[in-house]
Amino acid sequence: MTDRGESALRQSRDQLTVGPSSIRWDGERLIIEIDEIGALPMVARVRGRITVTPSAITSVELPLTEDGTHIWRPFGPSSDIRVDLEAPGWQWEGHGYFDANFGTRALEQDFDSWTWGRYPLKGGAACFYDATRKDGSKLAFGTHFDDHGTARMMGLPPVAPMKRSLWMVKRATRADAGYAPKQVMPMLDAPFYCRSAVQTRLNGEETVGVHEALDLRRFGSALLKPMIAVRVPRRRDWRF
Repeated sequence: MTDRGESALRQSRDQLTVGPSSIRWDGERLIIEIDEIGALPMVARVRGRITVTPSAITSVELPLTEDGTHIWRPFGPSSDIRVDLEAPGWQWEGHGYFDANFGTRALEQDFDSWTWGRYPLKGGAACFYDATRKDGSKLAFGTHFDDHGTARMMGLPPVAPMKRSLWMVKRATRADAGYAPKQVMPMLDAPFYCRSAVQTRLNGEETVGVHEALDLRRFGSALLKPMIAVRVPRRRDWRF
């Protein structure tokens, strides 16, 4: 992942290109072409293709703030994924998703923290958003998507605390009463953010999904922000 200037951007109806990498929609699949250099401490070429095939495209948009400054858009919450990167062991197929967040303000202007989780279930997937906004109000949202892309609100299971991340980021998710969710695989650990595979139980069904915890108070720290440039290198110029 690299921060690049405007000269590296090209956009059309079905494709977004940023420098040597791109993402395009062919009518049925999202095809992601990656050609980047990994960040410290794993500085190496990251190159290959990821293909995401949604079972359906949803029309769901969730405003995360009352004035709509931030919106979550789950395009393909239940998808098949194929990863084919140019490195030994980096080829696999499985269950995935495709979503995005849009906003007109910086996240740290409107939020103190949030946790999010997406868990595959029989016949679809469940997603949970729990956030604390800057004004002290709370967001607690849960929805189930079936394989046809139909969304329905679901009763929220209790909040279940989890062990803090390696950087002591506070974490919690949703689980059946009395069940203790746990991390089964780390994905990314940063001083303000943690992403991991988490096992939980929802309506009696054990499942492993993707979970994230974000601390925007830390992210907004003037001491912390310069550290991001170490992990996300910046390239000013680019020529096609």
